[in-house]
Amino acid sequence: MKRRDFLRWGGLGAVVSLAPREESARSVDRVVCEPARDVPIAGDGDVVVCGAGPAGVAAAVAAARKGARTRLLEVNGCLGGIWTAGLLSWILDYKNKSGLMAEIWDRIEKRGSRAFTKSGNATNAYDPEVMKIVLEEMCAEANVEIQLHTRVCAAVRNADKRLTHVITESKSGREAFAGKIFVDCTGDGDLAAQAGCGFDMGHPETGDTQPFSLMAIISGVTPEGIDGFFRDDDSKDWAGPKDRLKAEMEKGGHSPSYAKPTIFRLRDDLFALMANHEYGVKGTHAHDVTAATLRARKELHALIDGLRSLGGAWKNVHIVATAEQIGVREGRRIHGLYTVNTDDLREGRTQKDAVCRTTFGIDVHSTDPKKEKGIEKTGLRAKPYDIPLRSLIAKDVKGLMMAGRCISGDFIAHSSYRVTGNAVAMGEAAGKTAAVAAKSGRLPSVVDISEIL
Repeated sequence: MKRRDFLRWGGLGAVVSLAPREESARSVDRVVCEPARDVPIAGDGDVVVCGAGPAGVAAAVAAARKGARTRLLEVNGCLGGIWTAGLLSWILDYKNKSGLMAEIWDRIEKRGSRAFTKSGNATNAYDPEVMKIVLEEMCAEANVEIQLHTRVCAAVRNADKRLTHVITESKSGREAFAGKIFVDCTGDGDLAAQAGCGFDMGHPETGDTQPFSLMAIISGVTPEGIDGFFRDDDSKDWAGPKDRLKAEMEKGGHSPSYAKPTIFRLRDDLFALMANHEYGVKGTHAHDVTAATLRARKELHALIDGLRSLGGAWKNVHIVATAEQIGVREGRRIHGLYTVNTDDLREGRTQKDAVCRTTFGIDVHSTDPKKEKGIEKTGLRAKPYDIPLRSLIAKDVKGLMMAGRCISGDFIAHSSYRVTGNAVAMGEAAGKTAAVAAKSGRLPSVVDISEIL
């Protein structure tokens, strides 16, 4: 590899390496001082998207379809993030979304893997295994260059505070990817934080974040057998099935950490279960994520074992799979050119540079189990409101955008826009904007909304 294909990596800056340099790592107290290293530039692109969840896939496909050479980097072994590795299996706030969100549903339905009620109406549920292949097909058709099993670990920016490279770790070691425009779709804002962006996280007074939840796929039950414990009609009664399921779990000897446990049908005798809350943990701490995952998986198995002990309709119930990735509701909220705020929701504000109309309400999962194990009562009511393009553009670093739950917003607003139907719409807008900016040699902040609509 030529010298120009290496970065000398050491701290915040990057220069072209002139010669190999031998140094030894040394330990001082409880700190290890690493030597400078040459990091190979493994690839480049007009647009580099980090994180391949709902927002990231949408950003990559949209950018590629607009003619940009696009790279998509993902830590998991599949595309889809919380949709697939997280087994979410349920999409919120999608009904008013056109574009890629509607296309994804269309592809899912054509494969026969979207759930319907007994009266024949489509639900929010899908088969996560089919979602994986649908997203891979969309990226392949658009010529998106994908690299899985790759984690963002650092960023390089120049003297003008422009992001030039993302640094990753994988089985291939430490690698750099160069780009003209970058889109952070990591959920927790990992790339933006590494690049030096300011951010907020958690409740403004306590710093507490909403709890995690680990999803599970279950089988061994029939829709007829557990009728009344999940919503399989077109009524608006969500509370009844949840309350009955909680009582049934308690009868089996275990009270769920989430006060409103939910079962929803994916297909035939395949169901998804959400019954877990992990409190007092941060998605940016590996120790917290690990401990929460272990506790959650143990709880889910205890809940299902308890149901099975009841016999009857539950006698054969079992867990098919628990999620590889625990569901993290809240991470960093990166500072952008505009901060989506509580007043936007309260007033139902429109924006001249709107990229997404959010219709989902305020949904703060309790941060304190001593007070509440369900949804916190905020005393606020949201009206449909717009997310502006400006909230997807980083304030502190040039050439960087965000999409998904790490965009610029306050604690209350985030609890509404964080759901995945909105993430897809945001990702699509970010991808189009990034492509236009990269191909025209401009920054996202000067791309007009008319150029991407």
